[in-house]
Amino acid sequence: MINPRAEQHAERVHRAVGRDLIPANSAQALAPVVDCSWRRCVNDFKLDPVRDYQTNVVDQTLLKSLQSEHQELVHIARAEMDSLYEQISGSGYALLLADTAGVILCEKVDPVLKRMFSSAGLIVGADWSEAHEGTNGIGTCAAEARPMTIHQAEHFRTRHIGLSCSAAPIHDQHGRVIAVLDASCVNGESSRESQMHTVALVNTSARLIEKCLFLRRHRADSLLRFHHRPEFVDLLHDGAIAVDSAGMIVATDMTGFKLLGARDRSELVGRSITDVFDASYEDMFANRDAGRRAIWELRDSQHGRRYYACMVQADQQGRRAVKVHEHAGSIVHVARNDAQSALTLADLAGEDPRMIRNLRNAQRVADRSVSVVIRGPTGSGKEAFAKALHSFSARRKHPFIAINCGAIPETLIESELFGYSPGAFTGARKEGMRGKIAQSSCGTLFLDEIGDMPLLLQTRLLRVLEEREVTPLGGEASFKVDLRVISASHRDLRALVDRGEFREDLYYRLNGITLDLPPLAERRDKETLIRQCIARESGGSEDAAIEVTALRCLLDYDWPGNIRELRNTIRTSLALCDDGIIRVCDLPAEIAEFQPSARHQASPLADDAEPEVRVSLESAERGVLLRVIEQHQWVMSRVAAHFGISRNTLYRKIKRHGISLDRPLEARSKLL
Repeated sequence: MINPRAEQHAERVHRAVGRDLIPANSAQALAPVVDCSWRRCVNDFKLDPVRDYQTNVVDQTLLKSLQSEHQELVHIARAEMDSLYEQISGSGYALLLADTAGVILCEKVDPVLKRMFSSAGLIVGADWSEAHEGTNGIGTCAAEARPMTIHQAEHFRTRHIGLSCSAAPIHDQHGRVIAVLDASCVNGESSRESQMHTVALVNTSARLIEKCLFLRRHRADSLLRFHHRPEFVDLLHDGAIAVDSAGMIVATDMTGFKLLGARDRSELVGRSITDVFDASYEDMFANRDAGRRAIWELRDSQHGRRYYACMVQADQQGRRAVKVHEHAGSIVHVARNDAQSALTLADLAGEDPRMIRNLRNAQRVADRSVSVVIRGPTGSGKEAFAKALHSFSARRKHPFIAINCGAIPETLIESELFGYSPGAFTGARKEGMRGKIAQSSCGTLFLDEIGDMPLLLQTRLLRVLEEREVTPLGGEASFKVDLRVISASHRDLRALVDRGEFREDLYYRLNGITLDLPPLAERRDKETLIRQCIARESGGSEDAAIEVTALRCLLDYDWPGNIRELRNTIRTSLALCDDGIIRVCDLPAEIAEFQPSARHQASPLADDAEPEVRVSLESAERGVLLRVIEQHQWVMSRVAAHFGISRNTLYRKIKRHGISLDRPLEARSKLL
């Protein structure tokens, strides 16, 4: 026999999901988040509010794997859960940490109440996703990614209407939800309004866990800690920005980007720290060296708002280590990826600061008449990035035409590019052929390995770019083309110009903006890329996983073939492995047996050579600055636009390199 209260609850669920009119001021009215969740439970998960589904508890092997995968998070969260428990002890609450799939990883429960919570299904290993348990604090918080309370009859299943759950999401350093912290009580008599205090405490604890996780994961970077009030600096409530050795922003916590008025992390990550604040990176370190945890003033470049800050030095030992937290011999499970669609710019950028900077610049020029050069080593994904840029632009409905200038014989590349008229030469098609340039009209023409194009063809290409007209081989009539060109090369085009192997005028015509793709070995998100590659190459048809020792081999390897080599390695390993688990024996011998130190030891550059390298890089930057300044006749707004930086940043670079702002006589005469 159904409990009358449960029967009333089931009727209320069906009325709400059936969109029966319920007055907004009625006691029966639902909060929007609960209303949306109930609809998911009925329409997506096909749950029955009355049916007593058995609690789904994952097996111990999977539970240990999940706990190992989140080992660092669990370690930090346990300490904060102990602190939170002291604040709410005696209130009948259980504290629970769950992953985004709703599986409870650890708990903090009064031993006297443990049996009661176990009977309610609130135990370690239990799956509290919406798909299994309906609307609840853990599952709905993971789905909505925001703090919330699910109080008693707001739960979907009648079995849970005695529960009151207050939960908050926990984000990683990139802003993704990775876990949920929940405080639940059984058969509590408190009202929903009284839960506001509990959800506030839980949310505060979740933010503190985030900050501790952020600081730990960026021990290898220097950390700028800042706040509007000096007494908050270097405490858990300040903003934190992780900066690499080149002064580039690697990551920021939530407080950091909110203090700066940014909408999200992407507005800061990948930028130079000196573009965000009015102090140079060197000055920040000078202030740090002035005294341990010295606090000093600085202002943001956009609005001039004042902050107080300190710089925390990087852990140099941590800088060189890639941390894999699973125990040796354990398995790293990879979430299946059923999507086989083309990769977007955001997919390709991943979490690497330099790639995020490329993403931002590519999005800004996608629909502008700015030529793009993509530079990077072989296999780094230049064509994939060009395709993603085309797909992001307004030209995406028109063709993306790619031609590899280094793979086509010199005798054929002219006809491939420009096409030919009927009977233009012996062996030609009698109907003629439209060239790649004509085929790409209104779309995008991608010229890969442009540095290998013969000089004669460079002249013809320059004329096409200038006149927007193309004449087929053997033809007399020209026709207009709507052209957007993206070029790519693994070679330094500027060096080719200096050697007379590439036309300087074509170089300046193509090089509106250069996007540098880093080699795989230098990307900071290498582990994420490996996991994503496993997910995509598995095709989503079966579960995939990798043994932690095999993952370590992939992380240590220096990948001379870059992402192309990684993709082929993963594809082959998945074909060879047993049970969908990649092991060391499934990897190529050169990867399985690779010694990370071998190539470093063979390097001719010793540690004491580093200052000389730095000096040469400084000299190179000074030379480039002078050349571009002269090219733009000392008009600094144009120079700043050329480099894609602010005028303030440009002037700082000019000052650092000791470049005089007095125009030479010949430059002044050109302006008169």
